[in-house]
Amino acid sequence: MTAPTAHPPRALPRLAYFPVTFFAVVMGLAGLALATHRVELWLGAGSHTSIGLIAVTALVFCTIAALFVHKGLRHPAELRAEWNHPVRIAFFPAITIGALLIAAGLLPVSEPLARAIWIPAAVAHLVVTLGVVSAWISHRTFEQAHMTPAWFIPAVGNVLVPVAGVQLGYLEVSWFFFSVGMLFWLVFLTLVFNRLIFHNPLPERLLPTLVILIAPPSAGFVAWYQINGGEIDAVARLLYYCGLMFALITLTQVNKLLRLPFAMSWWAYSFPVAAFTIASSLFAEKTGHGFQQVVMLVSYVVLLGVIALLVLKTAGAIRRDEICQPEG
Repeated sequence: MTAPTAHPPRALPRLAYFPVTFFAVVMGLAGLALATHRVELWLGAGSHTSIGLIAVTALVFCTIAALFVHKGLRHPAELRAEWNHPVRIAFFPAITIGALLIAAGLLPVSEPLARAIWIPAAVAHLVVTLGVVSAWISHRTFEQAHMTPAWFIPAVGNVLVPVAGVQLGYLEVSWFFFSVGMLFWLVFLTLVFNRLIFHNPLPERLLPTLVILIAPPSAGFVAWYQINGGEIDAVARLLYYCGLMFALITLTQVNKLLRLPFAMSWWAYSFPVAAFTIASSLFAEKTGHGFQQVVMLVSYVVLLGVIALLVLKTAGAIRRDEICQPEG
């Protein structure tokens, strides 16, 4: 018989250890829905699958949000500890990013509903971003070892605001968020590469966050595509090919990533692949280049495999009581 998994002593209910990283699940599922919609458009098919996926994503978001709010009400000390954690704090913007992606996914279904979600989500994302940045520059002591690609998440959220914002008519607001997101991306890109090259390697449980490197330029391309009226200009090409380069860099680490034990941080694999799939679809649509079409299809197949694997791994980890455990 297999020996039971050993965990640190747990004095509180499992709810107290419900991690904010669960919202990365919403990002991954929403990214799959948006990527599926692009593939549907490319095939000239209906949107039934993508609409179904965005509905499932909304249900998952509401479930995770309800549990997280319940945790905050029942165990506020644990919620504060998570906010004060040097790595997990970067995942709090994933909450508002999930809502922004759901709003984008609902645009083909109902513009009023998308607007009703997008406006509070954009405002909340600004508030959360300000809170995270304020924590970063406060008197807290952050060490170089705390810097991981997960710190890109607030920047990714800012560049995602225009994805639905432009279509909803909020061009100047979209410009604001896009500018802020690009600024933070460049700053953190420098800091992250300094961390990766000149300091100790990332711990195993955080290695999946390397895939997040793909997300900012890919999401930035999609946002710029909207702001720029769908024109593929020099800025669009710069962003897209940066995303492609980071995707190739990630491929060099695949063997190492696949050997890691499962953790919720594995969900970091999903949204960057989805963002790159969407970017490739838009690039191919406007330029007619067959290469980007092939890249889109390959990355979409990879995305489907990644999501299927993550769902199975997450369900298995929940069944074995390996999630919502204290660190130690």
